[in-house]
Amino acid sequence: MPMRISSAKKPLNRTTARNSFLINQFATPGLGSLMAGHWVSGTLQVILAVIGFGFVLAWFIAVMSQTYGQFNGDTPAGSVAWLGETGAIIFAAAWLWALITSLGLLREASENERQMPPGNHHRQ
Repeated sequence: MPMRISSAKKPLNRTTARNSFLINQFATPGLGSLMAGHWVSGTLQVILAVIGFGFVLAWFIAVMSQTYGQFNGDTPAGSVAWLGETGAIIFAAAWLWALITSLGLLREASENERQMPPGNHHRQ
């Protein structure tokens, strides 16, 4: 007889929601969402954060290259501030999206605990 794979997601508890919130806000936007099982939004948040970071990194490298060029007497090329600004906006969007998801996770965990029978709150 073939095994059945349950697609039912385990109810989110307060500890997982809190840890997901902390990871989303203070480590990598989207990683906490993935930890909580929100695969689509978590993946897109991580992708946005990485793209934003890539733009900021490209800006930093361009500024350092221009600074090095000035030491050697080269005139700097045009402004690359747009790279940093674009990266910061993209990363901030990922972070804000992760914040909204995190608040939803905390709300979901609170609702799950309210629906549990008394005495079962620590068994999840």
